[in-house]
Amino acid sequence: MKYNFVTIEGNIGAGKTTLAHLLSKHFNARLILEEFADNPFLPKFYENPQQYAFPLELFFMAERYKQLKDLLQTKDMFQHITISDYLFTKCLLFAKVNLADEEFRLYQKLFDIINPQIIQPDLLIYLHTPVNKLQENIKNVTGLTSSTFLVITYLPFRKLIHNI
Repeated sequence: MKYNFVTIEGNIGAGKTTLAHLLSKHFNARLILEEFADNPFLPKFYENPQQYAFPLELFFMAERYKQLKDLLQTKDMFQHITISDYLFTKCLLFAKVNLADEEFRLYQKLFDIINPQIIQPDLLIYLHTPVNKLQENIKNVTGLTSSTFLVITYLPFRKLIHNI
């Protein structure tokens, strides 16, 4: 394979992590998986989004930065390819959805300082999946119902779409 760093992106439930595992195994590549469960602000954000959106997004950006910086700067003699199931730039998308305008401007300034320090992928694979399949996948993996999925993931993006 002529690519050293491959990133897979798509909606929640599109199969990014599954494909990343398959490619990693096939190419004997290092695997970078998004870690979101350890964010201590996530439960608080679900209870009070306005109060906890900024620390939530800062935590995610800091964790993604640290993870990518650590793994991509450490050379592996046996694994020359790295596969990731997320693109660092997606930090901005979620921040735009969740943050008030002033908070987003500050967040974007920090992002603009950090982003040039991150190695960009040589190849970006985007998985496009119909909504009904996304809902089915999410339910199978997480046990969330469509209505819970709607509240947690869709409604904030609806706000973003209306603001564009």
